[in-house]
Amino acid sequence: MDTPTGPQTARIVLVPGFWLGAWAWDEVARLLQEQGHQVTALTLPGLEPDHPSPADVSLEDHVTAIEQALVGDGPVVLVAHSGAALPATAAIDRNVDRVARTVWVDTAPVVDGAAMDSSLEGDELTLEAQWEDEFQQGSMRDLTDAQLEEFRRRAVPQPAGTVRDVVRLTDERRLDVPGTIVCTAFPAADYLAYAKQGVPFLAGLLEHRALTLTDLPTGHWPMWSKPAELAAIIGDVATSAVAR
Repeated sequence: MDTPTGPQTARIVLVPGFWLGAWAWDEVARLLQEQGHQVTALTLPGLEPDHPSPADVSLEDHVTAIEQALVGDGPVVLVAHSGAALPATAAIDRNVDRVARTVWVDTAPVVDGAAMDSSLEGDELTLEAQWEDEFQQGSMRDLTDAQLEEFRRRAVPQPAGTVRDVVRLTDERRLDVPGTIVCTAFPAADYLAYAKQGVPFLAGLLEHRALTLTDLPTGHWPMWSKPAELAAIIGDVATSAVAR
């Protein structure tokens, strides 16, 4: 989904987390388009409902898809939700000069050698396999019954390769790309505390030198539970990118 860009607007690339396609960003994308930004929401390889061979999809395939979306004129704001942090971090590492700002939605940039779950067995990770855990963790907070039903109906199994594969990073300039962490599941202070306690997926918070943390109290899916608030945060970041 794309809209024409104006002279003072940013290009915003929205990358959904596990099980999701571009559709997950529909409301946020619409609100950002109304602000005048050019918006591209991605469906990563293997997350199409009719993909012929998701078992063959790798993390590298996801990185490549994000890299392709970064190509073009003007500043880019790269927005990554949840597990999309792995391919998004790798894409930034390879395209530091293309990315003006980043937004991390209930996630954080990862470190070299990170993987979501290197021990995962099988060809895929289904939403149903995680459904009860997601509820117990408060992930589904603020979602309506209709949103939960649509989530289950449209969710696509996550290709196992994108869960198991390890990220390799080489360009330390990525550590100075300005980023905003949207803290939804728990407060910003807890994100930092957990990182210092050694939570692997938050380790990037201790490496990166230009991160700002902002609170948006809700569950793990703010693109549905708080779309206006999330779009406002992303829009402010995009405005800053244009003003650089």
